[in-house]
Amino acid sequence: MSVALLADAHIGGPGGPAAPLVAQLEELAGADCERLVLLGDLFQVWVASPRYETADVRRVVDALARLRSRGVALDYVEGNRDFFVAESEHAALFDRIATEVPFTAAGRRFLAVHGDGINPADRQYRFWRWLSKSPPSRFLMRRLPTPLARWVVHRTERSLARTNFQHKVRIPEEAIVTYGRRRLREGYDALLLGHFHEERRWTVAGGEIWLLDAWFASRRIERLPS
Repeated sequence: MSVALLADAHIGGPGGPAAPLVAQLEELAGADCERLVLLGDLFQVWVASPRYETADVRRVVDALARLRSRGVALDYVEGNRDFFVAESEHAALFDRIATEVPFTAAGRRFLAVHGDGINPADRQYRFWRWLSKSPPSRFLMRRLPTPLARWVVHRTERSLARTNFQHKVRIPEEAIVTYGRRRLREGYDALLLGHFHEERRWTVAGGEIWLLDAWFASRRIERLPS
């Protein structure tokens, strides 16, 4: 049995349509997979409400539901493009929805975090993240007229692309390693991060830090032995 890892699919954006990912999800249940950990940004923007749901969102959600019905545990780590999933009708689909998820595989303790909030120098983004996920934002997204609400989502997507651009030009290695060392001291053997869309690994005192490649770039679901 194994644990599968999926980061940054961005379906509906650079990840394209849902069909290739749905096919991979269908294969997991027959491949001795006991858990799927999704490290956020499954869609280009996921405002978890029926009024924003696209056909691709429904296809992926249905595939995840089938996977869970076959006994695969599902954990969702909230990414910067995920909004209000934990308070939505989709919450029941997952065993855990959180900003970070610990789990064990092959006797090793892993901590999965999306990674968007770990750079303390990126103050502009950290403020944007707080504002966009705040209770007032949730209130507005649920009560705005549908055409206006969809326009807001479109503007949000464009804003996300521009936000913290200077910190996307290069991987903030120093911030990642500093954060990783601190979290590994809590008793984990490896820290898993998405968000940066590039595969990297560091071995540091106490364990390892892994950046996972974005699914939209690699078209790969990672596997860990359990």
